[in-house]
Amino acid sequence: MSESGNGRGRTDLGMPAFPRAAASAVRDATLRGNLRHATHTIRDKRAKAVAELADWHELRAAGKAVKDRTLRHLDHYLMQLEERVTDAGGVVHWAADAAEANRIVTDLVRATGETEVVKVKSMATQETGLNEALEAAGIRAYETDLAELIVQLGHDRPSHILVPAIHRNRGEIRDIFRKEMGRWGRPAPDGLTDTPAGLAEAARLHLREKFLRARVGVSGANFMVAETGTLVVVESEGNGRMCLTLPETLISVVGIEKVVPTWRDLEVFLQLLPRSSTAERMNPYTSMWTGTTDGDGPRAFHLVLLDNGRTDTLADEVGRQALRCIRCSACLNVCPVYERAGGHAYGSVYPGPIGAILTPQLRGTGSEVDASLPYASSLCGACYEVCPVAIDIPEVLVRLRERVAEGGEVTQNGVRVTLRPAKGHAAERAAMRAARWALDRPGVLRAGQRLASRTRRLHPERLPGRAGRAWTETRALPEVPAESFRDWWQRTRGDGSR
Repeated sequence: MSESGNGRGRTDLGMPAFPRAAASAVRDATLRGNLRHATHTIRDKRAKAVAELADWHELRAAGKAVKDRTLRHLDHYLMQLEERVTDAGGVVHWAADAAEANRIVTDLVRATGETEVVKVKSMATQETGLNEALEAAGIRAYETDLAELIVQLGHDRPSHILVPAIHRNRGEIRDIFRKEMGRWGRPAPDGLTDTPAGLAEAARLHLREKFLRARVGVSGANFMVAETGTLVVVESEGNGRMCLTLPETLISVVGIEKVVPTWRDLEVFLQLLPRSSTAERMNPYTSMWTGTTDGDGPRAFHLVLLDNGRTDTLADEVGRQALRCIRCSACLNVCPVYERAGGHAYGSVYPGPIGAILTPQLRGTGSEVDASLPYASSLCGACYEVCPVAIDIPEVLVRLRERVAEGGEVTQNGVRVTLRPAKGHAAERAAMRAARWALDRPGVLRAGQRLASRTRRLHPERLPGRAGRAWTETRALPEVPAESFRDWWQRTRGDGSR
């Protein structure tokens, strides 16, 4: 992993576009088995947890409304947040892109004289590639979330927003712990088995020494409350509580869209998030802090507010709804594409349906990987149905497909950029023009339908040409019915006229 040249942060250099990466992933039987078991388990539990609330749909509508109101007045709430954090003893830094955020954090750690930091699970720091930037500066970052620890020890990449090691089974995790723990600190216990309790105990012992030794902690935040300058982290393991309270210096890197106006607004999301993510009524650990307090918690607190393409996304009236996302990962767990392809195929720290609309807006669609992401969906709509803040992901996917296919001007990193139409879409545009011509001429459409029905036995199972073969290698062509709907209607319901 490394930072991309445009300052937008970490990308998987050398990753193929989604269709090629997914084609490779679906041939991995172990991966598919791991994903199928995990996603089905999580989605079933979530459905039961959500069904307990009679007002779930009202809560969902309230979450959407709060997010939309906040995004419309984002400048106001961010300035209010900065004022409150500063009043409470914190220091606020503004980062336009990933490179600036990494530079700020690196300088802050260097100023402490420390060469190690402990980290709370953070999508924002994954987005910027902070661990790699710190390593280049001679600073080692230790992930303390269990799943992130597994990914880090395995020299791997996260594949899920909530459960980054979802692609690993217990046997693989045991082998990683046995092989790698000793190189990072306390080794795995002798005779370590693959039981959940044994693996969790090995991780606890390994991390405990790091919690007690670390002087600098790095976190993200699930929410920031503008009216008081309070940051909120919700988690299930307690590692976050350790990182947020034991170090002398705490640095939080948070996307600017994570702000909410008031504590009353926060209450809505503290109901929506746990049920949608871990299928819990409430999180086991909900940590909140406001600046610094003498004799309690870190002595110094720094908040790094990250833009990194969010302001550009906000300018798109359709695409901006992606900024409502509260990172629950419910959309991943119901997505048939994600279940079969896995998270690595997306080439981004944000996999699944939300990644397919968020990443191309944050990074732009100039690369082959990012241009392919809006097509990494069947548009079935399951993601929209489970989203706790009602993000219409299919609508945004279609908008982004239009951008990729047609090109045109967009704002990227504050600069107007002209996008060239994506390669390989000329045939698609020609087909759409032909379809429009036929659909505007009922007589031509009727004749075409009848011809297709009468020649149905002669139709090939595979389409010709490179594009046709690529389409039908993984899809069965639909069988043409013996009679068109129009003719059936005339025969059974019509008056016999043509």
